[in-house]
Amino acid sequence: MSAYPFLKDNIEALETYNPPFYAWLSSQDIDEEKLHNSLFNNKWDILDWKMENGTGIFEAVPPNVIYKSWTPNEKPETSATFIIGCNVGYGLNQVLMSTPNSHKVIVTDPNPEMILACLGQTDYRPFLESGKLHFCSADESSLMSIIKELDLQFVYGKIYLRLDMPSQQIGPEYSILASTLRSMMESFTAEMTTLRLKQDVMVGNELDNFSRILKDGSISPLHGAGSGLNAVVLGAGPSLAQFGPELAKNPGQAVYATSLQGLPAVQRTGIKPHFCIGIDFNSSMDRVYKQLDKEWTKDIPLIYSTKLDNKVLAQYPGPTIPMWTVGGFGTFVFGKHEKIFDAGSNVSITLARFLDWCGFNKILLVGQDFAWKGDSSHAPGHQNAKAVERNAYNPVMLVETEDANGEKLSSTVQYMTSKYEMEEDIKKLNATVLNLYGGCAVIKGARNVDMQEVNAEGLLSAQDAGMNRFMNAMSMTSTPRPLPSFEPRSPKWTSSLNHVTKRLEKLFRKHGKNQQEIHKTLHEVYAFIRQDLLYMPYLYNEILDMAGLARAQSSYSPKDLPRFKRIVKKIMTKVRRMDRSLCITGNRKAA
Repeated sequence: MSAYPFLKDNIEALETYNPPFYAWLSSQDIDEEKLHNSLFNNKWDILDWKMENGTGIFEAVPPNVIYKSWTPNEKPETSATFIIGCNVGYGLNQVLMSTPNSHKVIVTDPNPEMILACLGQTDYRPFLESGKLHFCSADESSLMSIIKELDLQFVYGKIYLRLDMPSQQIGPEYSILASTLRSMMESFTAEMTTLRLKQDVMVGNELDNFSRILKDGSISPLHGAGSGLNAVVLGAGPSLAQFGPELAKNPGQAVYATSLQGLPAVQRTGIKPHFCIGIDFNSSMDRVYKQLDKEWTKDIPLIYSTKLDNKVLAQYPGPTIPMWTVGGFGTFVFGKHEKIFDAGSNVSITLARFLDWCGFNKILLVGQDFAWKGDSSHAPGHQNAKAVERNAYNPVMLVETEDANGEKLSSTVQYMTSKYEMEEDIKKLNATVLNLYGGCAVIKGARNVDMQEVNAEGLLSAQDAGMNRFMNAMSMTSTPRPLPSFEPRSPKWTSSLNHVTKRLEKLFRKHGKNQQEIHKTLHEVYAFIRQDLLYMPYLYNEILDMAGLARAQSSYSPKDLPRFKRIVKKIMTKVRRMDRSLCITGNRKAA
């Protein structure tokens, strides 16, 4: 194809350096006629792409005017540029040529013909080989996987989001994709901030809980145990007070579940849930015990995230069953033995994911309001029931939304984020999700029903023996797990890091001429502290700190040596703590 001189070479390079994108591009239904007929030289005598109306996307404004501002002026070495819409390569080439080699460039385009048009005009093989340039398909899963690889750029640089103006003339899909990508980046920024601040606490809780987790058993027997049953998720929104008493009169044969913090509000309605879930890692969760009837609770199993605060867990009066969640020790090590759940941003999201994994046919949401009218954001009995009265909500975090009739509701940014996350989940769950609608926020994808429909459609009914099967599976969860055998790391780590510290001390004495060796040595340390998948989650912050030295810098001065030593000191303090918690002596069996 003479108009596409570099297409073959670039596609072969993609097959080598970016197999997922190559597979996606190869699977697309390409309009070859469009590829042949759309390239032309416009009135500026430059290569252009002809739209369906016969006009070129660059006929109004030439590329040099559009892309002159696409040069990142802040922290280009440690930043990345996300380009939405590649046209025939003008914007991409501007970014590639105006940024250092360490600058990451990611390109996505909803139209595969445009990607081929771009790949056909410029030899991108050196940039693909070096890892500077990465093409990505426009589906959310692929985009998020790329975003999550940009943690270093988020912490030590900037992410430049460039929406290609000429490409927007082709169709609305470009601005829609830009909006989606912007939301995903904002979400990941919040996640990164949370991890940076809270990872030590969350994984520290897992360390405190480790011995108990193994004694408490496993959720594994519950996988598929909900088949033939329907489940009810009891939230603590205002509408719980409306529907709870009605459900309590005739609970049927459904399995009822709620959150740990929702138990007092649920008790007020007269419903006794079959189990509850706790995922919040904050020590302030112990406030629930001020309102909790421990005698009533003592036969309600608590399925707890392994990151639950140890003191909160210790106070629970009933049976406790551990659930490994993403981001801790289970992520890399226990995945072959246990289900590792992404807990999500809200416990009702966790419940829906868990119930779907259990195999329930239908999930009925009750009290899942995500908003409120008037002065009460929660049902009576919940620890936040009087939060509006007390002005406990940060005004900056308050937002307005609407009910099914278009009437104004009060909500928070966090609730709206969780609602969106649940709506995305509903698209993927095997279970049918329904919402016993109480007049607050509408959950897209969940059909609104009233009590008459709940009864008429048998949403609280079950197949014969289904409830017995589920409760038997619940009783089997208490079987203790065999203790895994882990060798202590601190002796080896102490020796290795002491040795490399002495080496760096020697190199820094003549830091001017030893820049390359210092850089190489720091990279080796960075690789060393990332090698152990079991210990890596607790070292998250120190790994990022070391990445700042090894990957976000290219030159070093004497002040960097004390910085390195501080990081090493934190690492060794954590490794010794992990050894004490994980390397349990006594009768052990390999995991």
